[in-house]
Amino acid sequence: MQITTKSGFSCDIDPDVLNNMELVDDLAEVQAGNALAISRVCLKILGKDNRARLYDHVRNGAGRVPPDKVDAELGEILKGMGQQGKN
Repeated sequence: MQITTKSGFSCDIDPDVLNNMELVDDLAEVQAGNALAISRVCLKILGKDNRARLYDHVRNGAGRVPPDKVDAELGEILKGMGQQGKN
């Protein structure tokens, strides 16, 4: 499934990645306020290569990867996966 965010990040994701109870557990941790779990969510959804590409995509001028930018992109990716899954 091809996903492109508003900022222009594009990746191909296997829709079956959502069929993973460990991902559900990590998403529940994020929802409960554990911001550190976003790293595990990102890895489970995108895999190593796409996660590295996403980090480079949102990297700021100081070379840092802002967690809020990663979170926003992942939100768009998940929303896009849900919308394409309905088609």
